[in-house]
Amino acid sequence: MSLEDVSSIPKVQLAPREASSHKGDYGRVLIVGGSLGMAGAPALAGLAALRSGAGLVTVAVPRCIQETVSGFEPSIMTLGLGGPEDESLGVKDVETLINHAAKMTAVALGPGLGTSLSTVALVQELHERMTQPMVVDADALNALASDMAKIRSPGGPRILTPHPGEFQRLTGKVCARQTADRAAQAAELCRQDSTGQMVVVLKGHQTIVTDGQRYAVNPTGNPGMATGGTGDCLTGIITALVAQGLSTWDAARLGVYVHGAAGDLAAAELGQVSLIASDLIDFLPAAFVD
Repeated sequence: MSLEDVSSIPKVQLAPREASSHKGDYGRVLIVGGSLGMAGAPALAGLAALRSGAGLVTVAVPRCIQETVSGFEPSIMTLGLGGPEDESLGVKDVETLINHAAKMTAVALGPGLGTSLSTVALVQELHERMTQPMVVDADALNALASDMAKIRSPGGPRILTPHPGEFQRLTGKVCARQTADRAAQAAELCRQDSTGQMVVVLKGHQTIVTDGQRYAVNPTGNPGMATGGTGDCLTGIITALVAQGLSTWDAARLGVYVHGAAGDLAAAELGQVSLIASDLIDFLPAAFVD
């Protein structure tokens, strides 16, 4: 099946904000992630979502790291789940999360989530049952890779954001070197979704975005972004854009562009060697203005 390269089409932009608008007009984001020792990942995703325009952001994490996540930014709301002895979220938290998500516009699943058997079961349940648009990243991708049948019947629109290693675990295939071949591989993954609602963001140099029918190649970004946490930032950015009303296709395209642009601005001022993930968040305002 042929794919249309739409890379030359100008990137989508968010509409100007009405003077009379309020925070509820810009979406409610729920980020599900975190585990003992991995409080930073969901916090970065939450910060990136706020800096990308989401009206309200809630980060759902194990209770044992709730206080740590809250300390990153007072604008982030947190939902602590489980008891003090629980190091990660698990299948026992499914109903609480589904009920909480009913009030949300978009969901992110995966940053710092962990890989316990109960967490894997949680991911698979949420992927199948949550009807909200969802960005799936990190440990959530690895959970889906353990049972690919779960990918075929999502509860709603999904954006999968694998790096090459996660992509190989999902598909059993090594990422191709040529851009068009990588796009074809990512499109094939999209078509695993029987509902036709999947967008894949295949990360790396010249990140590919595809919905299975068309693809775009992202021109922004630099090697300084090859550092822990930058993927969590991308997850938050894309989720915020979906929450503000963009389609999953448009949110993914604009999200990877702005993410890379923030990285380029950060590298220009700080250098590539010293760049860290939180620098991207600091430069997001300028990237959105650009």
